[in-house]
Amino acid sequence: MMNRDRYDLPLTTASDRAAALYRDGVDCILAAWHGADAALEAAIAEDADFALAQVARARVHQINMEGAAARDKAAKARQLAAAASRREQQHVEIVASVVESQTRHALQVAEQHLTEFPRDALILSLLLGAFGLYAFSGRPDHDAARLSICERYAADYGEDWWFLTYLGWSRTEAGDVITGRDTTERAYWMKPANASAAHALSHALFEQGDPKEGRTFLSGWLPAHDRVSFLQGHLAWHLALIALEDGDTDGALDIYERHIRPQGRPYPPLNILTDTTSLLWRVSLAGRTGLDSHWQEVAAYGEKFFPKAGAHFADVHQALAAAASNGGALEPRLAEMEARHAEGKLAPGASAIGLCRGIQAFASGDNEGAVRILEPLMPELVRIGGSHAQRELWEDTFIVACLRAGGGEKATKLIAERLHRRPSRRDEAWSQQAGRSRALS
Repeated sequence: MMNRDRYDLPLTTASDRAAALYRDGVDCILAAWHGADAALEAAIAEDADFALAQVARARVHQINMEGAAARDKAAKARQLAAAASRREQQHVEIVASVVESQTRHALQVAEQHLTEFPRDALILSLLLGAFGLYAFSGRPDHDAARLSICERYAADYGEDWWFLTYLGWSRTEAGDVITGRDTTERAYWMKPANASAAHALSHALFEQGDPKEGRTFLSGWLPAHDRVSFLQGHLAWHLALIALEDGDTDGALDIYERHIRPQGRPYPPLNILTDTTSLLWRVSLAGRTGLDSHWQEVAAYGEKFFPKAGAHFADVHQALAAAASNGGALEPRLAEMEARHAEGKLAPGASAIGLCRGIQAFASGDNEGAVRILEPLMPELVRIGGSHAQRELWEDTFIVACLRAGGGEKATKLIAERLHRRPSRRDEAWSQQAGRSRALS
């Protein structure tokens, strides 16, 4: 009898042990759990010709920014796929294309592949999430695209813990928070040891403006699953956002020191860079000073793992560190981003460059300049990808720049839009400040 994956798709391996280890490794990837690397290495040791194990291992290398190893495993998988089924050959091609940064090609081929093999979960997973192919495509409708493809294949997955996790998250990000939360909670209770579900539920609570319940949930989940998930630091980031919402900058910095700062964290570098820079920036917007050593550490981390422009979500976050620690360090990256944009290789286009310019102006104290640069980019902000919670950082910066420049009216409009979407103590306080600014003008 042929071995199969957890979604009943045939696997070209004669080793039952290799197939079992592969299933374990893929489940770890889908649950954002540590252990995928070990399981997949063991699967390869059992069957060195198992193409899907090789390419899944390449994907884990890529997530961890181990570029050379990722490309080597992807190339090996391409060679081995010649002896595999057509479905597996296409699977390898798609994952290898992602590893090789051929993301447009990967997105197009993945969508075609899923029409025939909708239960190829690892391929579907590449499209989803805040860092997925849709989110980083530069499309302004990526939230809708993600939800659409999930709903298209809902009947193919049924009550599957992984699929419901991302169906719920996609509903939440597309604005249907009540249904999104309900779907996510169903997924979570099917498999609580699933960091992807804990993450999706954190977003639902954030979008509902429920910091008390968010704090209760994360304060229980994080210690219960300490050091077992590669989203642990990002979930701590969510907890720190709740502290900031309550005006507790000391509490947010304590969480940063214990769970988020770069030193010794076994998490994907893109998560570490985006979590550290965005939290420190928010703490700064809240009025906290004396963060120079933190900014220097984060800037050095970003330069180590993302020394060249190209991964635009890393670029816009590295701009925060560069602007806060040494404004001149931002110019070389901006020049590289401009060059990539001219080549058609910067997915969000000029929007990402403009956001970096706005951050640069704000950090230099040029609030009027920051408002002028950032205001037309607010509707374009969605193009950089990530989640609503992550993108709010640039909205926050625009609001604070407006308030400091005496532009309460401009701030009021954006604040009102955000309060319409979800309650927020911080936005309510800014709304009052904007009202006073308007009264004085």
